[in-house]
Amino acid sequence: MPVRIASVISAVLVSAAVVSAADWPQWRGPNRDGVSTETGLLKAWPKEGPKLAWKVEEAAAIGKGYGTPSVVGDKVYVLGASGEEKDPLKEMCTCLSAKDGSKVWQTALTSGPESFAPSKGYGNCPHTAPTVDGELLFVLGVTGDLTCLTVDKGEVKWAKNLKKDFGGNIPSWGYSESVLIDGGNLICTPGSAGGMIALDKQTGKTVWQCKVFKDGTGYSSIIPAEVGGVRQYVQQTAKSAVGVRAKDGKLLWQVGEIKRATAVIPTPIVADGFAYFTSGYGAGGECFKLEKDGDGTKATKVYTNNHVMANHVGGVVRLGDYIYGHSESRGGMNAWVCFEFKKGSEEPAWKAASVGRGSVMAADGMLYCFGDKDGTLALVKATPDKYEEVSRFTIPSKSKLRPGSGAVWAHPVIANGKLYLRDYEKLFVFDIAAK
Repeated sequence: MPVRIASVISAVLVSAAVVSAADWPQWRGPNRDGVSTETGLLKAWPKEGPKLAWKVEEAAAIGKGYGTPSVVGDKVYVLGASGEEKDPLKEMCTCLSAKDGSKVWQTALTSGPESFAPSKGYGNCPHTAPTVDGELLFVLGVTGDLTCLTVDKGEVKWAKNLKKDFGGNIPSWGYSESVLIDGGNLICTPGSAGGMIALDKQTGKTVWQCKVFKDGTGYSSIIPAEVGGVRQYVQQTAKSAVGVRAKDGKLLWQVGEIKRATAVIPTPIVADGFAYFTSGYGAGGECFKLEKDGDGTKATKVYTNNHVMANHVGGVVRLGDYIYGHSESRGGMNAWVCFEFKKGSEEPAWKAASVGRGSVMAADGMLYCFGDKDGTLALVKATPDKYEEVSRFTIPSKSKLRPGSGAVWAHPVIANGKLYLRDYEKLFVFDIAAK
């Protein structure tokens, strides 16, 4: 009997571990790298696409926005805004049932310190993904309102504003960073005089603030990294790439040879002691080797590949020794490309038109390439050998509320056998688990 009980307990623990590993608790997934840890997913779809599990299409359901949902267990969390574009900004966080999309709770968030003029931002709406950490949920609004909520009821535990409280400066299209929780701290980038900050996640009290770099904030999100035993936060600002020490907020390095301009959006790729950065509007890409330097870190340039990769809004993913993503026409290939991560190359391993410009994530040996023009998703084998598309389909309907200057900018999300695709106020959820 004890042996049997032990076997049952062991099976339960293994099952729990599998479910936990399949969650998508923050921007770009469990490791903030755009790569899902799930396996056992469909390797091809019917012509009409995978089975639609559920959808929400009314603006009141989740609000209007460009941010991706976060999924933990049986709950989905998403940011949105209500009202017409000409109205004052009214942001909200919504919790849905992952089973059927029914509303669990919805919490109105504090408005920003100034009116967010629609002319400044596409759609007058939030752009970020919630960050779920245990019993707490953290969201950043487009005017810098940083709010800590409880996951069960959506009750506000504390709130700050990146401009008012830390000297940050709202970028042209609003704050778009999805905050990082690292241990007991929340890390994000107010920018300008606000630099980078670490707050106690339980109270919102300041742990440290790095004010050494004065760059304006971009639209990228922080990646944590360990280099020679030194934990640090890697970020790209509106002008450069930086590394800030985790324990005290000391600026360890600041580099950047590509000409970042207008909107610096993609999240950095950091792995094996290398850091890769890319940006659109002709900026291109650059890679640095990160090495221990006394009690700090030095960043040495490995290459720039402006003509191969200049990613606009969709980000890039690393799988093994290769990076995949879309490169825009200004300074790049105007195609989906694959190239060597640590070496760069004069020419990509492959390039393809695919679904046009869009976002990318990876799961179970496949790339999910989501075109931002019409919401077409391509399923592509993740291999440097060649571009090999297996299936594609287009979301059932497109937003009629999204302004013409916007696009299908929310990245794909995969959690617990489901694929989440958002277009502004619409959210479609598909069953992609292999039976």
